[in-house]
Amino acid sequence: MDIDEIRRNIDSVDDDIARLYVQRMRLSEQVAAEKQRLGAPVENAARENDIICRVTADMPQQLKLYGKQVFETLFETSKAYQYEFMRSEIRSQLESALSEGVQPFPVQAGVACQGVAGAYSYIAARKMFAIPNISYFRAWDAVFRAVEMNMCEFGVLPIENSTVGSVIGVYDLMHDHKFFIARSVKLKVQHCLLAADGVKKEDIREIISHDQALTQCAKFLKTMPDVALTRCDNTAVAAKAVADSGRKDIACLASKECAKLYGLKIIEDKVSDSEANYTRFIAISKRLKVYEGANRISVSLDLAHEAGSLNRLLNRFSALGLNLTKLESRPMPGSPFEFCFYFDFEAKVTSQKVRNLLADIESSMDNFQFLGAYEEL
Repeated sequence: MDIDEIRRNIDSVDDDIARLYVQRMRLSEQVAAEKQRLGAPVENAARENDIICRVTADMPQQLKLYGKQVFETLFETSKAYQYEFMRSEIRSQLESALSEGVQPFPVQAGVACQGVAGAYSYIAARKMFAIPNISYFRAWDAVFRAVEMNMCEFGVLPIENSTVGSVIGVYDLMHDHKFFIARSVKLKVQHCLLAADGVKKEDIREIISHDQALTQCAKFLKTMPDVALTRCDNTAVAAKAVADSGRKDIACLASKECAKLYGLKIIEDKVSDSEANYTRFIAISKRLKVYEGANRISVSLDLAHEAGSLNRLLNRFSALGLNLTKLESRPMPGSPFEFCFYFDFEAKVTSQKVRNLLADIESSMDNFQFLGAYEEL
């Protein structure tokens, strides 16, 4: 046979496969109805294993693993389709939120930030909200609690930096608190060396700042090897401490806004290691709402510690053509070699297929948490 004839035969086989696939999915729909009636889970790993053993038994040896992959993909699409007919907590929550309508993002709100006025969280809050009524807290976990206890409607927290990566402390706290991301913003971070008026660079014997700022300015700090580095809770806290100290041998790494707020002088501008130094901030809320422009979704979940578990999950996103923008893993406390995964992907919860995907993941993964649908500025 020439190649054209071979391809015609392949087309004929493909047509048969497509017809049988539709037939199988119709049967999957019937299975979903029965599972719903019986309260049985969609996932049935034992049956899947039995099917793979049966259908690959007579395959040529060199095709067995390929056949296994084909049927595993078939199982994933079948289960995803079944979830369209199953009850789901997250799908119900989202449909309830959508029933209130897609709302404009609030112009004015009570906002919790870590630090004091002039902190980068303060700057991020002012970018996300036209009129933020900001309350300040010393620690990140206090921001989460302020939102949970209805002290503030929103909380603003840093989540990752383009130079040093994820803000691990916030990721760890995300695992322990119930919240929803309502908006995010990428803020260009420009650290400056600030000190009291009249202080010269050669006078400085101590520099204080947040640990992230000290890390982001490591190259600059190497030019001042005899200066002591002191860590504190926040860059703006550092600026206020320098202003209140009355000392002529101390400086801080903080923003230009801090220089204005606390009457400090810019000794040296733009001292970050990278000109493209951005920090991503999120605004969290206790209530799940869908705001205009929401085109990004974040979730967290635990994955089984077994071969192929991550790949099988990623295939579900790929099947819908969804673009993952971030994948972060964190060790699970008390569970050696077990990890919690955080996913950001581009999608809209107004799509039924996306809500079905979330229902699928919720039902098949341990400790699934929907973190929010939001717009990133």
